[in-house]
Amino acid sequence: MESIFHERQEGSLCAQHCLNNLLQGEYFSPVELSFIAQQLDEEERMRMAEGGMSSEEYRTFLQQPSGNMDDSGFFSIQVISNALKVWGLELILFNSPEYQRLGIDPINEKSFICNYKEHWFTVRKLGKQWFNLNSLLTGPELISDTYLALFLAQLQQEGYSIFVVKGDLPDCEADQLLQMVRVQQIQRPKLIGEETAQSRDQRLQKSNLDQAVEVNHPFDGTGMLDEDEENFQKALALSRHEIDMEDEEADLRRAIQLSMQGDHQNEFSGSVSRSISQSTSTSLTESLSSEELRRRRQAYFEKQQQQLQQQEHTSNLHDKPTTSSDALGMDPGGDMSEEDMLQAAMNMSLESVRNHLNTEEKK
Repeated sequence: MESIFHERQEGSLCAQHCLNNLLQGEYFSPVELSFIAQQLDEEERMRMAEGGMSSEEYRTFLQQPSGNMDDSGFFSIQVISNALKVWGLELILFNSPEYQRLGIDPINEKSFICNYKEHWFTVRKLGKQWFNLNSLLTGPELISDTYLALFLAQLQQEGYSIFVVKGDLPDCEADQLLQMVRVQQIQRPKLIGEETAQSRDQRLQKSNLDQAVEVNHPFDGTGMLDEDEENFQKALALSRHEIDMEDEEADLRRAIQLSMQGDHQNEFSGSVSRSISQSTSTSLTESLSSEELRRRRQAYFEKQQQQLQQQEHTSNLHDKPTTSSDALGMDPGGDMSEEDMLQAAMNMSLESVRNHLNTEEKK
């Protein structure tokens, strides 16, 4: 149907669209139709002047607006009829009893012009098929031969005035093409108002959908996570932190054992370096230093020695039960066993780790 000329409605220029759709081309413009309307107005004025320019009827006629056109773009049936006379075409009222008595089958006609409440549109035969070329439609509407009579009868019932176009219409490409082929219409065209409303509803639905997506999944260019995923990431990070703490504690135990066994400084340093590379925290680096362990152990032993000397002034040492803390109060080079020294160093280091973890939790 692309070859069929079809002007869609603009303003109130339905008379122009009706004529151009009938003739299948841009034959008339508003300026040309306005000129025809002015000619008709002048002819009417001259007829009224014949009865006397001073008569009441003439003065009343001059005060009335034109009946052939208005500012909205409406043109009368007289304008349309005079425009068609240029092409040798004539209009006959299809609704008239005189024409109905002729009993002519509408299928045998070539075209009709329909009018209702100042709206004009064309129904024309192109090739061997009929089409409704109403400018209020989004495109030509195919009308079957069996439906044509019912369609015209429905228009009459709705109050339309129907005019039969008599004469030879100008040749057009659509008529020549449809003489050879027949077309099928799968989807009927909509009214322009319905198409506009549907398009607006679709845009509104799309806008509402975009807003809903924006609310449920906001995106500000920073890759922001929603609440559930953010909580999951927090739990995962906490789990990794706990695992790292356990690994650090195990590394600390191994470091203490290496230190107490008298391993070389470079071997212990390598173990500490490996521990640091596997851990996500570097805050325990100082506690893993063998030099720091020996320094803290020495300070611990000296403190215990001072406490032991003070207690000897108040009580007899042999009367008290022997405890691990008393054993640690001995001279580190005396009767204190290597196992007790290892246990004391481990307790001291673990206490340092706990203090560090408590500090981190408070932060």
